[in-house]
Amino acid sequence: MNDTLPQRTTSPLAARIAHTGTGALTKRILVVDDEETIRLALSKFLRSRGYEVQTADSGAAALELLERHSFMLMLCDVRMPGMTGLEVVGRAARKDPDLAIMMLSAVNDAPTATEALSSGACDYLMKPVELSDLHQAVERALHRRDLTIEQRHVERMIREEVSLQTAEIEQEKQALRSLTVSIAETLINAMEAKDVYLRGHSQRVADLASSIAEELGLGEDTVEAIRLAGRLHDVGLIGIREEVLNKPGQLTPDEFAHVKTHVQIGMDILAPLKHLGVVLEYVHDHHERIDGTGYPRGLMGLSAISIGGRVLAAADAYDALTSKRAYRSPRTPEDTIQYLESQVNTLLDEDVYGALVSVVRRRKSLVFLED
Repeated sequence: MNDTLPQRTTSPLAARIAHTGTGALTKRILVVDDEETIRLALSKFLRSRGYEVQTADSGAAALELLERHSFMLMLCDVRMPGMTGLEVVGRAARKDPDLAIMMLSAVNDAPTATEALSSGACDYLMKPVELSDLHQAVERALHRRDLTIEQRHVERMIREEVSLQTAEIEQEKQALRSLTVSIAETLINAMEAKDVYLRGHSQRVADLASSIAEELGLGEDTVEAIRLAGRLHDVGLIGIREEVLNKPGQLTPDEFAHVKTHVQIGMDILAPLKHLGVVLEYVHDHHERIDGTGYPRGLMGLSAISIGGRVLAAADAYDALTSKRAYRSPRTPEDTIQYLESQVNTLLDEDVYGALVSVVRRRKSLVFLED
């Protein structure tokens, strides 16, 4: 029978934490008191207990020593001529946040003790102090100091670890997103190959929709989600019969009903890609209308249709109307804008329409400047 306990596996972070600590540092103490007798007595006692001790006879001298040396603990008298102990505490704590500070006072003054503790001191002892009590208080203060420093180290390591893991997760998400886009591009290219009039439509919708989103002041993540949704919005057309897509005349009710299934076909294709999140919602909503006559769900009202769906609807309608189709010639941008104005609050969101107009006019101005 094997009585050996199984070894625990340790995570890299746990291993780092296990090696965290203040190490075997010299326990250096600074004693600050204007009375020489007390300074000598305290320093002699503390040295006998294995501490390395330096002394200062004033607050100014103490601060000078703190500039030149590192100490674990400072024992400081409250009442001294010139700079008081309370002044020393605040300045010393700011100078070295790791410094443990204990105050010594011959006066039992609660307000002073409270002020000292709030300024950064960890303990307040009354003179005369029993040396055994002093030793215990010093050990407690040093132990608390070690715990505080260790906690700070552990918190920093956890933050670093979380930051590292977050960056790795973001890289993985980005790689997955790129793979998704590549697969979608393949499907879209196959779909657009079936209909010469659709070639480039998804890319143009993506570009226009993202520009509208920026014009609306939407956040960067939302703009990028709308851009991706624009690339994917018509992926379901790959499931529509070619003779229907390429029909030069008016569609019959049955044929139009068949075309409308492309939204659900697209959702079925994209459904496994749950990491796309809100992009799927935008694709699902791009043929919904504010007046409730859209498809596939017949959503009604601004609040029912996602902002991405509303932006895509505007970009999709604009590009469709300004592009040549088998059954009609393209409209001019001016004619299209005028027509879409009549669709505000039925097909289009008023704010989205306004952003579309701004983007189209800006693009026309840029073309004019380039010419």
